[in-house]
Amino acid sequence: MVEQAKPATSMRSLERAIDILEVMDSSQHTLRLTEVARRADLPIATTQRILGVLEARGRVEKDDKGYRAGAGLLFGAHAYLTTSPLLAAAQPVLQDLAAATGLTASLFKRIGWSRVVLARVGGATPLRYELPIGERLPLHLGAGKALTAQMDGGELTDFLAYLEKNSVAVDREPFVAELESIRDRGYSEARGEREPGMASVATPVTDRGGAAAAVQVTGTFADLPEDRVADLGVELQRAALAISRRIA
Repeated sequence: MVEQAKPATSMRSLERAIDILEVMDSSQHTLRLTEVARRADLPIATTQRILGVLEARGRVEKDDKGYRAGAGLLFGAHAYLTTSPLLAAAQPVLQDLAAATGLTASLFKRIGWSRVVLARVGGATPLRYELPIGERLPLHLGAGKALTAQMDGGELTDFLAYLEKNSVAVDREPFVAELESIRDRGYSEARGEREPGMASVATPVTDRGGAAAAVQVTGTFADLPEDRVADLGVELQRAALAISRRIA
């Protein structure tokens, strides 16, 4: 019985450490110990003990203001960027897409109820805002809708409940109807949803596990007028298919 309990205890400790790392990853500022514990839903003593271990390994940094993500996390990010088959497959396709359209081409991957920027190739006109690799972005806006549209009914219900719990305003019926339209035509469109004056078109990239990534082109309203959207949707579906074939 004791031998069975040890792996379970070790696994729970690992889960708690990951919970704390996710709290640090999602924060844009330094957090006090009590805030980390509250967000991770852990006792303060447990949180402090785990933070101490993570700090010793460079995954967390501490000063008189509190805790923040540590430089050691960059090692894992670098390892992913240099070994990911998805990124290796997507990079040349993004370069071709940016060259052919004149728009900025990006790749996103879904992680839980968020998406993350994995790669970006600039278009003819630089974007007016920064969007660093590794930035966490919502699933209900922009390219996120191309991913959300691939959820089944149960998962979508859970996602909408998550948005409501976190006070994210979404008009449910029009949103669900838009997702159905995205599934039917194969791409999403967004205009001014995250950045004023900016528009984007995106489509999912599928692999054996389903649609966990999306490819997108972005530009100003002038660069991406409404009458160009359908053609870009076709171009993006070709790009997504090319990435999928490279992964297979």
